[in-house]
Amino acid sequence: MDLSRIREDEAARLRALDRYCLVDTPREQDFDEIAEAAAELCGTPIAVVNLVGDGRQFFKAEVGLGIRQTPIETSFCRQAILQQDFLHVPDATRDPRFQGNPLVTGEPGLRFYAGALLKTADGHPIGTVCVLDTKPHQLSDRQRAGLLRLARQTMAQMELRRSLREQAEQRLLHARILDSATDYAIVAMDPEGRVT
Repeated sequence: MDLSRIREDEAARLRALDRYCLVDTPREQDFDEIAEAAAELCGTPIAVVNLVGDGRQFFKAEVGLGIRQTPIETSFCRQAILQQDFLHVPDATRDPRFQGNPLVTGEPGLRFYAGALLKTADGHPIGTVCVLDTKPHQLSDRQRAGLLRLARQTMAQMELRRSLREQAEQRLLHARILDSATDYAIVAMDPEGRVT
């Protein structure tokens, strides 16, 4: 794949992430509960609902980290979004992708990572629901399936919020159009040219 295609794909991925308007937003119980369920399901001290942005990853929810973002350079999730659906790293000290990673070689000494992709309907990977541990770890088939299910539920929450926000914006636009009408008919059209 050529460099211009990689840049185009990354730009499209970032536009897809931006449509959800969730980066740098406050914590929300629905997402916190997904992270808590992931940690409990997999028996790990750390779990994250993670959005991979431009140069950083933002944690919409986290258990066991106490921070809301990290640079992309040290991110395990940077590797996860290159996968089809799931990344499982039983022991990061034995995985060449994480050699020299300061999160592995230094504090907190991460060893285990498993992440299920958050993918848009058009296939853009925008983040993960992931679990981490400072000890090597294996996942059962049930745990893997559960993480994938939690990722789908996270995307459903994100889609619901996006849809509700867009509907509210549309209602506001319609109200403004109607409020500005005086003596003439008003015809409003959406971006596709349909009369709304």
